[in-house]
Amino acid sequence: MTALRAAGFDAIIDVRSPSEYAEDRLPGAVSMPVLSDAERAEVGTIYVQQSPFLARKIGAALVARNAARHIEERLMDLDGGWRPLVYCWRGGQRSNSFASILSQIGWRVAVLEGGYREWRRHVVTRLYEGALPLRVVRLDGFTGTAKTEVLKRVGAMGGQMVDLEGLARHRGSILGDIEGEQPAQKGFESALVAALEGLDPGRPLLVEAESARIGALRLPPALWVAMRDAPRIVLEAPVDARARYLAGVYAELVADAEGLARRLNGLRALAGNATVDGWLEMLAAGQAEALAQGLIEAHYDPAYGRLRREDESPVMAKVDAGDLSDAALDGAAREVLNVLG
Repeated sequence: MTALRAAGFDAIIDVRSPSEYAEDRLPGAVSMPVLSDAERAEVGTIYVQQSPFLARKIGAALVARNAARHIEERLMDLDGGWRPLVYCWRGGQRSNSFASILSQIGWRVAVLEGGYREWRRHVVTRLYEGALPLRVVRLDGFTGTAKTEVLKRVGAMGGQMVDLEGLARHRGSILGDIEGEQPAQKGFESALVAALEGLDPGRPLLVEAESARIGALRLPPALWVAMRDAPRIVLEAPVDARARYLAGVYAELVADAEGLARRLNGLRALAGNATVDGWLEMLAAGQAEALAQGLIEAHYDPAYGRLRREDESPVMAKVDAGDLSDAALDGAAREVLNVLG
């Protein structure tokens, strides 16, 4: 990806079908499918069941029609100096067909050799083969200690960090959904590789402490091994401040009382009926902070304690995040940055 950016392309165009693009794509790529999902299936069926020649004729007509639409709707305002990179699954007929039309217009278009498949090989090499060439430090702490917020502030202050929960679109707990669906596993891995590109191996990389999964997504082996063995910086804050902070972070969940009640009911096997009934009463009464504190004391902290008893990695420092106000979080971020060196 670094090489592609260095080549100075003005756009990266993915001409695969919408479902292929939705699952994964090169970072920054825009979708201009030359065949829809239904059209691709139709051409493939004709190729197998009737005639490869007939399939190519029908496919060519569809590609030309869709290419014309993209040019009319999205490319008309671009001048002659525009330089796009086009790719499909393996740098074959779809990308070359679209690139040929664009080049006839006069644009300096290139086709990615090997297509998306070559990018996927690059991702697998980085995340599944060998060790991650970065010195990882985990930002740890009980639920509600504003780890994600401190992580972002460390990044804004010049620290080297990757927001794994942001890439995964999940906060890493049973109430951790972020609005919108999580990406596919391949899409998460592509975003992760893009985030790792260009990082300085001589500087520590700060990530939030996670389990092997974030929501439905798995942390790839190279990253998970680096995190599992990494030292920790532990954030600390009193329970009342954490409850207040969580009530704000999860405000949209509290507003959806019916949806939150379903999630809480899913904890009955772990927390017990009486505890969950108490949480539901707080939810019905609109007592967001009391509910957050109840979850901290009866669910989050016990679960965290069990996990940390098994974690023998060294603690570099414990950082007091105080009342989790803006000023306190800025102070905590500065202290974390000082520990990182």
